Amino acid sequence: MSRHKPPSLHDLDMSAKLDSLSYEARLKAVQNRLREIELAYMHSTEQAIIVFEGWDAAGKGGVIRRLTACMDPRGFKVWPIAAPDEHERQRHYLYRFWRRLPEHGTIAIFDRSWYGRVLVERVNMVAQKEEWKRAYREINEFEHQLLDDGVRIVKIFLHITADKQLDRFRKRMDSPLKRWKLTCEDIENAARRKEYTQAIEDMLEKTSTQRAPWHLIAANNKAYTRIHSLELIADKLSEGIIFNHRNLDPEVAALAKEKLGLIPSSR
Repeated sequence: MSRHKPPSLHDLDMSAKLDSLSYEARLKAVQNRLREIELAYMHSTEQAIIVFEGWDAAGKGGVIRRLTACMDPRGFKVWPIAAPDEHERQRHYLYRFWRRLPEHGTIAIFDRSWYGRVLVERVNMVAQKEEWKRAYREINEFEHQLLDDGVRIVKIFLHITADKQLDRFRKRMDSPLKRWKLTCEDIENAARRKEYTQAIEDMLEKTSTQRAPWHLIAANNKAYTRIHSLELIADKLSEGIIFNHRNLDPEVAALAKEKLGLIPSSR
């Protein structure tokens, strides 16, 4: 298995920011790119998986909303991952993710993922030590099977400082429209930040491979987070893609001319 130097939370520049003017211009540009990429996928056998992990309140939802806002809903599926149900608990933990893999021509977006095994399940002792330690190998093998089958995988971890996380928690508590976002689990997780930090570093070290690397993005500034996440996704999903616009179906053209008198200016 190819390995490379894994990223580390400690090496990330958390002061990174983006001004509002640059944000609006770059957002429009990258959303146009993503729309073209999705269209190219829809008329091909390409498949892609985008994995979002990160601290609670790091902004995963905000990035996903801006990612999907410009896309045709027929070409992607967002999977918000919570605790497994009873049916899933009786099977291998990867079972529920196999069921959610993308079809040809589509993109699957995971809001949390199979990495819960080595994060929340590890820290909260839902999985036994031998189970979560074994999961590093299982996850790498799972991802490499998908890569060998031609599926593209982009893995993003959003990192925020402890102070910024608490600030966002306060804002959620004070906002009637955002209170639903804050849960008891979020508070418990924040209180165990040291344990989570170690689990995250272990995850990065053991599952960031040459073929499926982790991409760390500083998330203290929302504009910076969104733009750099979307531009990274666009870059990775467009590698080697041929952007040929689909020709007008001759049958559609003939019928439009016959029934409606419409003649396209070009095919």
